[in-house]
Amino acid sequence: RYGEFVLLKPRFSMKTGLLWGAPALLVLAGGLSLLVFARRRLGKPTGSKLTADEHDKLARLLE
Repeated sequence: RYGEFVLLKPRFSMKTGLLWGAPALLVLAGGLSLLVFARRRLGKPTGSKLTADEHDKLARLLE
């Protein structure tokens, strides 16, 4: 009596395949993007090395 839309039971076809798979693909793409971004960010050095003068000054401050 009612159509697919009203019953919320659409048939799976090639036309609707993208609609069914898009959320999973978007979540997967987002997760991979975050992973790549985090690995690149963690792989970079955090700062420059201290010079000998800066190292001595820091040692005096921490005493």
